[in-house]
Amino acid sequence: MPNILAFDLGTTALKCALHDPNGDIIAKASEEYQLITPNADSVEMEVDTYWQAFKSAIARVLKDSGVRPSEIKALGVSAQGETLILVDKDGKPLRRAIVWLDNRAQKEADDLGTLFTHRHAFEITGQVKLVPTWPASKILWLKRNEPDVFSKTGKFLLIEDYFIHRLCGEYVCEGSLVTSTCYWNFRTRGWWKEMLEELGISESQLPAYRESGEPVAKLRPEIAAELGLDRNTLVCTGALDQACGAIGVGNIKPGVFSENTGAALAICATVHQPILDPGNQMPCHYHGIPGLYMLHTFTSGGIVMRWFRDEFAGTELQTAKSTGMDAYDLLGMEAASVAPGCEGLVMLPHLQGAMAPEANPKACGAFYGFTLRHGRNHFARAIMEAVSFIVRRNIDVIEGLGVPVTEVRALGGGARSRVWKQIEADVIGRPVLTTTNEEAATLGAAILAGKAVGLYSSIEEAAERMIQIKDRFEPNPNNRSVYDDAFGAYVKLYDALCPLFEMRQA
Repeated sequence: MPNILAFDLGTTALKCALHDPNGDIIAKASEEYQLITPNADSVEMEVDTYWQAFKSAIARVLKDSGVRPSEIKALGVSAQGETLILVDKDGKPLRRAIVWLDNRAQKEADDLGTLFTHRHAFEITGQVKLVPTWPASKILWLKRNEPDVFSKTGKFLLIEDYFIHRLCGEYVCEGSLVTSTCYWNFRTRGWWKEMLEELGISESQLPAYRESGEPVAKLRPEIAAELGLDRNTLVCTGALDQACGAIGVGNIKPGVFSENTGAALAICATVHQPILDPGNQMPCHYHGIPGLYMLHTFTSGGIVMRWFRDEFAGTELQTAKSTGMDAYDLLGMEAASVAPGCEGLVMLPHLQGAMAPEANPKACGAFYGFTLRHGRNHFARAIMEAVSFIVRRNIDVIEGLGVPVTEVRALGGGARSRVWKQIEADVIGRPVLTTTNEEAATLGAAILAGKAVGLYSSIEEAAERMIQIKDRFEPNPNNRSVYDDAFGAYVKLYDALCPLFEMRQA
């Protein structure tokens, strides 16, 4: 049976899963790694740490699955964005990877923003502002601060590009990942020449462009031997992790919106063409599906519930430890005992500033309206409602751009909570669907790879076969007016507190 080995190159862990042609997981493994933070603004990683985690995860999957290497048809990849790797002319890393979280290039980002203007860059790249996260800023920092390394660089790569080269010897990239480099034109799907000139790099120092879901080459014989894989296994282009996650839950056509509630809340709406938000709130990316685009951004998410669990749910943590239950499930049961609207309790979940769509780093969290009748269960539900209000607010922005949202596909840790997903459906007034496969990113990468090697005629066919809906949460019309009022209070509370936020130091 032809199977697909897919891996997800995350920020603090690498996940690997072996999927069969129906999308089911035969075996999976995860390997964590520690980020290196030399100072407050620097976040790095030894490049070989990624590779060793990859080798270890594959070895565990092969052992646990019992599948013969010859039965693995393709390798698919899902990757974190913006992490930059510099290699010499022989493909060897010249320094540690500069991870996407790194903020050392603030001056360079400001200089590029002044030179090109943020709006012009938005029109070329789809990114609303030039910030230190983008590889363009990082490369300019390297040019100014590590000229020896800069001068020796043969290729400037993202993490997916590096892995593809190490696996099969080809330097290639794809659009969903290079969109946020800010030196790629997401309209023409070519390099932004003026930006390259300012950075002092050439097109020959960048990978060749390929669409997502294309075969690149077979494994290098020596790499196949090192990994314990068959040398005929095809390496395929993958996509940005959030694009893979969207594909992995079936967000493959306009009208579908996906939300990934992990520590952060990532949102994605598929669109036919580039859409630029006149309010400069919503970035636009090239999709992992050739020819499509996606409105995609991050905001506050499950980290708020984790904070509440760790700080105020000691009883639930102890119960979970002794019974094997999940503390989040116990909190969900408590939240379910509270009526929609939390009897007037409203929360702002901006524990790390407000991200999309408010984009206010000075914002902070707040609970408003609690009285003697409110208990801990009210506070747990208020958090779930607050994160759902964020989803609603972002849907409002997206629909304001003329993009209809008919249903929401949920993934990530938050999708495991039936209580939370029903709250979300009631708040947004649309169906919320979850899928059986919790590893949506590796499934999305497997869908792309399966199409690439001809197991399926199209991404649509692959998704139809490999994605199974687990639950469908329909909005309860009896809760509509309650949540309209609660959402209105949420928006008014944020607006009312903005002057106080401005008095805080960011």
